[in-house]
Amino acid sequence: MNIMAEVGLIFGICLAGVAVEAVLPVTFPASVISLMLLMALLFTGVIKTRHIQRVAGFLVANMSFFFLPSCVGIMEHLDVLAGKLLPVFAICFLTTPLIYLTTAWTVQGMMLLRNKRKGGGKDA
Repeated sequence: MNIMAEVGLIFGICLAGVAVEAVLPVTFPASVISLMLLMALLFTGVIKTRHIQRVAGFLVANMSFFFLPSCVGIMEHLDVLAGKLLPVFAICFLTTPLIYLTTAWTVQGMMLLRNKRKGGGKDA
């Protein structure tokens, strides 16, 4: 699949997420809906990883670029956050290791499930 088709596929899924968000009676981020749609399509085999591999690799490789707007937004509203910096830093320092551990345990669990399904032992 060419790159433009991959981009179109990913943007189409994002557009579907926005459409689903518009009809939901509750507030839910369209980006999360789009990720769940993409995950469902990948798990069901409707979309293969090779269909989005190049564009997804590019997006992951340049992920730091996509955090710039949120960092600039935080810097613009630093006066509002100035009185709440200690709780914000405490939350960041407490939740970061928790997220790392949860992610590591999830990956290990998924690897164990994959190995059990294949009937093999541990990966080297």
